[in-house]
Amino acid sequence: MDLQLQDKKAFISGSTAGIGLAIAEGLLKEHATVIINGRTKAAVDKTIATLKHSIPHARVSGIAADFGKKEEVERLLNELPEIDILINNVGIFEPKPFVDIPDEDWFRFFDVNVMSGVRLARKLFPSMLKKNWGRIIFVSSESGVFIPDEMIHYGMTKTAQIAIGRGLAELTKGTNVTVNSILPGPTSSRGVGDFVTALAEQEGVGLGEIEKKFFQQFRPTSLIQRFATPEEVAHMAVYLASPLAAATNGAAIRVEGGLVRSAF
Repeated sequence: MDLQLQDKKAFISGSTAGIGLAIAEGLLKEHATVIINGRTKAAVDKTIATLKHSIPHARVSGIAADFGKKEEVERLLNELPEIDILINNVGIFEPKPFVDIPDEDWFRFFDVNVMSGVRLARKLFPSMLKKNWGRIIFVSSESGVFIPDEMIHYGMTKTAQIAIGRGLAELTKGTNVTVNSILPGPTSSRGVGDFVTALAEQEGVGLGEIEKKFFQQFRPTSLIQRFATPEEVAHMAVYLASPLAAATNGAAIRVEGGLVRSAF
């Protein structure tokens, strides 16, 4: 299927690994022009080289910026050209008991996970409205509706993303700009992989056993009972970024393996 993305330019925050990288790959395979982002120039350059090797026709460049550092975010915003597709993917997470989460962590999580998308949208949204075409996608999480008790601060930021996405969508009425959120479930991204590997080593068992235990104990309502792959999440994001998804706006689309027990 041709997703009609040949003349579109995308920026993806946090895209040197995991879901962000998978979305970059998907967009590039559809012949979109993609600007990736990572915290360091070395990581960005390495990812660009990898993408160009695996996708020979790839039109890809990158901007290094750490969304936890205000001055680097300001530089990135100044360097960004006009963009058709904004994927707000950058994010941090950390399991921590509620009583052990200091104020600084609450503000840090909100700044990186929420304000990154706010700042990017504030910069790019007006030009999308002016030319009457654009896509903004927040990579939220099932944690935004199914708040995990082991990282409430993270869940809070994901709920906020859904709210902002819906609010921005209200400002697109009667235009060809759409704003949506996608809600991945537990996904085998780099961060989750490191977490699971550490648990496996700690308990002296294999990765498969840890994955099974994780879903039995922490996500028993999952219907697929496994981690989704970054590519499975990326397929939804790439479709929503395309002209074919023009009638989907203001939505929170779940890609969480049936974990949330709701038909709506």
